[in-house]
Amino acid sequence: MDNNPAHMFEPFPDDFSYPRLEEEILSYWDRNHVFTNSMSIREGAPTFSFFEGPPTVNGRPGIHHVMARTIKDAMCRYKTMRGFHVRRQAGWDTFCFKDAATTEKELGITDKAQIEAEIGIDTFNKTCRSIVDRNIEMEEGWRTLTRRMGYWLDMESAYVTCNNDYVESVWWALSQFFAKGLIYKGFKVVPQSPTLGTPLSSHELSQNYKDVRDPNVYLKLTITSSPVKDIEGAQIMVWTTTPWTLFANVALAVGQQIDYVHVRNTRTIKDAVEVEHLVLAEARLEILDGEVEILGRYKGSELVGSRYQQIFTDVVLDTASHPKTLSVLPGAFVTTDDGSGVVHLAPAFGQDDFEMSKVHNLPMPQPVTPNGRFTDEIVDFAGRPVKTFTYTDHTEEGADRDIVIALKKAGKIYK
Repeated sequence: MDNNPAHMFEPFPDDFSYPRLEEEILSYWDRNHVFTNSMSIREGAPTFSFFEGPPTVNGRPGIHHVMARTIKDAMCRYKTMRGFHVRRQAGWDTFCFKDAATTEKELGITDKAQIEAEIGIDTFNKTCRSIVDRNIEMEEGWRTLTRRMGYWLDMESAYVTCNNDYVESVWWALSQFFAKGLIYKGFKVVPQSPTLGTPLSSHELSQNYKDVRDPNVYLKLTITSSPVKDIEGAQIMVWTTTPWTLFANVALAVGQQIDYVHVRNTRTIKDAVEVEHLVLAEARLEILDGEVEILGRYKGSELVGSRYQQIFTDVVLDTASHPKTLSVLPGAFVTTDDGSGVVHLAPAFGQDDFEMSKVHNLPMPQPVTPNGRFTDEIVDFAGRPVKTFTYTDHTEEGADRDIVIALKKAGKIYK
């Protein structure tokens, strides 16, 4: 056997054409039905089933799809060579934010309500389907890419998640779970698209991620009662970057082992001397302006059970059914890395908040619609978007700025 590397392969000629060789190989495979034959000769052998975790066909495929699918193809070829009958089932994911967003853009939709009121559900669905078909069948689409990269996949019987037979199979599976008592109604905190009025997956959320500027607000909330009598009447400091969630506040959280202080804070505001009694984490004293005199030190565990005045009274809270409402609770997630060492809890709008609500039986007010606007119970802001919405032809300012102004007028802003 000649192991000399120089003798193993003949050098390619200078005019060698890779594209021509590619077409020759693909044509040979097509002409001789190589893919289907590779499966038929293994019929009766042990089965290795492969269902492609379907790529989302919201646009043309990219090079990153080639990399991932090459690995999938290599595994299927390996299993075939090992003697398995490998079923290679193609699939297309068509239910996603990008598909709907592309459809809305093509139809000039800026709000989900327009779908029923102006466009019609049938027209919207047909447009969605046409976009899906276009992305699969276009010259630079998914079918072409699959063939060009040599990815052996059964695309003729591909499952498409928007087809009725697939949808009905999902409903059938859910009905089986329901019949076995495995489905219950509950709450879950998820990212939400206000324009589509639907939850987003973590993958969909990351596709639209961008850095934005949020308010940086320190609140001061009056303590009405406390196991530590010396701090009654003082104000506990709370930091937030989401003023719009304050309407849904139901409790505060402190770290049980964190050191907190009761201070007398003297500062000058517009030529007037202001003296306030404040409670915050000792490690966060740097956020205070002016002179600070420490009146007492306490562990967070000592503050648990303290009660405070509701920030906004628009939402009526059922304190009888939820006795820990508007109280200070222990939270393992509280740190002194930033803020005041005191966290405001709005269970409908944060995962930690939600988990706390289950442990402590807190109410879960939801004063925001699925379209990202305040409900009618928030009188001064009813119908306002909670965050700024940017459309193709205009911008609708969010309510954060005006909420901060309202808090300042109520004397609840430290800075």
